[in-house]
Amino acid sequence: MWVLVLFESLVFTAYFGVYLYQRTQHEAAFLRAQSHLDLGLGILDTIILLTSSWSIARCVQATRAGRHGAALRDAFLTAGFGAAFLALKVVEWTGHINAGNTFTSGDFFQHYFFLTAIHAVHLLIGFVVLGVLGYQLASPHRRSQEVVETCATYWHTVDFLWVLIFALLYVVR
Repeated sequence: MWVLVLFESLVFTAYFGVYLYQRTQHEAAFLRAQSHLDLGLGILDTIILLTSSWSIARCVQATRAGRHGAALRDAFLTAGFGAAFLALKVVEWTGHINAGNTFTSGDFFQHYFFLTAIHAVHLLIGFVVLGVLGYQLASPHRRSQEVVETCATYWHTVDFLWVLIFALLYVVR
């Protein structure tokens, strides 16, 4: 898992570098396009995803303490926060598309849709990971602390990448 985390971090870092370089080349156009983002929605997305990190951390703690029922509840709670994040992101994408801001509207929105969509793909993979986690926790014969912590590491990586995406797209002016 740590190799995957390192690889994903390097891939995203390279793309962030491309984004920042293009931003310096077309700063005024990026700022105009960026003004169409709703900072409040970005903050709400971030709070929801950080709360999901809290719930998956509680899942790990509960598993360590042998409280598998509580751990399973926290895994489902994590999935719920992930679903809320994704639903809010779809609402945001729909608003941008309806306003005429699409993948082909300019460099900024090309980066915006690519980064948020690739993050959404990672989030969808995270739902599969949480399914594996739930499957592990549901039966005493399959429980593995290593699997629980590996799944949590993946989920934290998805959250970490969102915080970076949020900072680059919504905050940095």
